[in-house]
Amino acid sequence: MQHFYVWNFNKGKKIFFIVSLALITALILSFEPARLFSTFSTDQTTALTKGNVNENKLSLTFNISWGEEKVYDILQVLKDQKIRATFFVSGEWAERHPQIMEEITKQQHEVGMLGYRYKSYLDQDIDQVKKDILHAKEVFKRLGFKEMKYIRPPSGHFDKEIIALAEQLELEVIHWSVNPNDWKNPGVNEISSMVVENASGGDIILLHASDSAKQTAESLQTILPNLQKRKLSFVTISELLTEVIANEKLVE
Repeated sequence: MQHFYVWNFNKGKKIFFIVSLALITALILSFEPARLFSTFSTDQTTALTKGNVNENKLSLTFNISWGEEKVYDILQVLKDQKIRATFFVSGEWAERHPQIMEEITKQQHEVGMLGYRYKSYLDQDIDQVKKDILHAKEVFKRLGFKEMKYIRPPSGHFDKEIIALAEQLELEVIHWSVNPNDWKNPGVNEISSMVVENASGGDIILLHASDSAKQTAESLQTILPNLQKRKLSFVTISELLTEVIANEKLVE
């Protein structure tokens, strides 16, 4: 015998239910977008914010658009810990620091781009954005990076139109899911705690290697061993994306 359950509401209960439902919906929508799981899909234009949450792998990423000192400290820590990361670099900076670019690739880190000039894409019309991206691709090509796969829009500012343009130019937009705002230099303990307490499998961690990030290298000394103690391993964006695609195939 089938049983059907019907909720009976008097007028007061109906109002209470509607208000409660609205509050719950608002709470769900208020979550920071960067914490949502997004991946590339043929059905919907999106950015990669997080990888496969069922794997114990995460990506360490660094933005760099100016300065030439702090990046060496960060590269040394990564070398000592035998960890590969993904560096998102502006074309303008790469053009000025070819030797540092060589050192990044020598240590087998992955390179993505921040466009050419580090200026919000939402402050430019789409034609200007296209020119910026194409110019960046040419610069990286001259520097020996013939096939750039990934772009992180400056300041993480993008919309569907920008993502669609990137895909048209054969680039995948990479965002992040953990951001300790290390460039504000809130303190080594605060940066370390924020990452260690919030990072888990599939996460993309945003850090900076520009000279403004004065506490990042020291913070890594705490972040890296603590995450490794939790059996988390660090992979490049390409490796993280491979896990996402494999997971999608399993779902299909």
